[in-house]
Amino acid sequence: MFLQVNNIEKSYGKTQVLQGVSFGVEENKELAIVGASGSGKSTLLYILGALEKPDRGELLVEGRDISKLNDEKLAAFRNEYIGFIFQFHFLLPSMNCLSNMLLPARIGGKDLAAVKKRITKYAEILSVTHCLKKFPFEISGGEQQRINLIRAISLEPKLLLCDEPTGSLDSKNTEIVINLLRDVAKSINSTLIVVTHDEKVSQTFNHKITIEDGQIIS
Repeated sequence: MFLQVNNIEKSYGKTQVLQGVSFGVEENKELAIVGASGSGKSTLLYILGALEKPDRGELLVEGRDISKLNDEKLAAFRNEYIGFIFQFHFLLPSMNCLSNMLLPARIGGKDLAAVKKRITKYAEILSVTHCLKKFPFEISGGEQQRINLIRAISLEPKLLLCDEPTGSLDSKNTEIVINLLRDVAKSINSTLIVVTHDEKVSQTFNHKITIEDGQIIS
């Protein structure tokens, strides 16, 4: 099992957000996590992505419990293993799009020339080559979304995590984005996990879990 979650619990103050959450995902597979706003699904995604630590339980990636790593090792793991795609793009306005996409490589001390070549390839595939030298405020929302996607996969992560990636899109563009995520994940041999409140989106996945009040109900 590539990723195994065992009895994860998480609270903020007196509010318990996750209660005894357990599931597994095999390597190079896909999973939808579906639930209403406030169900705990985004908190779960942040724990899967090593942005939050659980209060109790295990998060095993390739058999390694990453929830027990210190902050420095956790940051290194996150940069090496995980690509994030959020509903809101978080592109730095002071950098052009190419610099934004190279940021994970700079932080991780990677070969910038090799990563830039990879970015250029994906920019051509996703029709955003003309955006590389532009700043985020100079391009459309859809172009920003594709730039964010390329940044997330620039280091070819083993785990691609998406938090409501279609939350602001109509049904046509939702289908386009989900298909794109699948194609990209397959092309880089990545495990894909998508958090969504949209049942129609979750039903297109081979595997899904439903979370309600911090617990998996199906």
